[in-house]
Amino acid sequence: MNRRKFLKWSGVAAIAALFGGVAARGAMAANKYYSGPVSDHFDGAAFFNPGGVEPRGGFDLLRWKLGGGNIAWPESFPSPFPQAVPETRISGSRLVVTMVGHASMLIQVAGLNILTDPVWSERTSPFSFIGPKRVNPPGIRMGDLPPIDLVIVTHNHYDHLDLETLRVLQSRDRPHFVTPLGNDTLIRSRVPDARITVMDWGGREKVAPGIALHCEPCHHWSARGMGDRRMALWAAFVLETPAGKIYHVGDTGFHDGINYRAAREKHGGFRLANLPFGAYEPRWFMKAQHQNPEEAVEGLRLCDAAFVAGHHWGTFKLTDEGIEQPLEALHAALDKRGIARERFRPMRPGEAFEVPSVSA
Repeated sequence: MNRRKFLKWSGVAAIAALFGGVAARGAMAANKYYSGPVSDHFDGAAFFNPGGVEPRGGFDLLRWKLGGGNIAWPESFPSPFPQAVPETRISGSRLVVTMVGHASMLIQVAGLNILTDPVWSERTSPFSFIGPKRVNPPGIRMGDLPPIDLVIVTHNHYDHLDLETLRVLQSRDRPHFVTPLGNDTLIRSRVPDARITVMDWGGREKVAPGIALHCEPCHHWSARGMGDRRMALWAAFVLETPAGKIYHVGDTGFHDGINYRAAREKHGGFRLANLPFGAYEPRWFMKAQHQNPEEAVEGLRLCDAAFVAGHHWGTFKLTDEGIEQPLEALHAALDKRGIARERFRPMRPGEAFEVPSVSA
């Protein structure tokens, strides 16, 4: 195989790992990450979305990647914001979210510094030489981060679980890691001394005085390679703080809005929701796993979020849409519904969002 073909097929393999692997349907291998009782979303071997849509298989992956329709990205997409140097701590009623890139965000609230799905690596891939590569640097230099207390890892796809970044954070701050069932096995493979709390959907964990973390459903899946599809759980999280409730969704399909309605019913609305709105084309392949901007705007309404920090766009090219198409589609969807653009902020690396207070 010549180098061009090798790189092309390696790229397909990298995307396969990012989007659920290409494991054949049929008998599932023994679960290498998690062993636990059967539940309404675990069948004893693999996790699943109740009433949801299974991830597509290898044939559809190849049909997508080899079928055309891809819009090229520029090699560089600089943020209009300089790399941020956040405050050491935020207190009182203040809530500040600073964008690192993709789904990596620094949340500062009630004296706590929280990172979501931290990725400082150059690529989101099982390979060091190919796979989605940054088109802008992290919005905060690692050395400029304040002390990190809590790290939330929503699931194990490479654009959300970056083991090297977690290793660096452990050596730097020894934070408390929180992740859904099974992902602790992966984290300990690189960070054996990590302090990890493992959560199932519906779980609640006190993470600091006056602050609780709830693990909630989202419609997604997991895989790190070709033989571990759905062996670790995926989740959204709700932070319950004195400054208000924060709903963080790393990756999700819209799933008819079921999970958004459930979150509102359980938690009564949110001061802030962190919602993905990129990486969604082609819809025939991506609809079940990645909501598009119109669906994200509907999610804002259904979960009753006063404000949204939008993420999962403009840093790593994972899918077919052009780099600025999510932004254009987001503005169109907001305008169509008569929702002020200021309520749904499409975050860029280095951008700090001081979330307005919401009266009780």
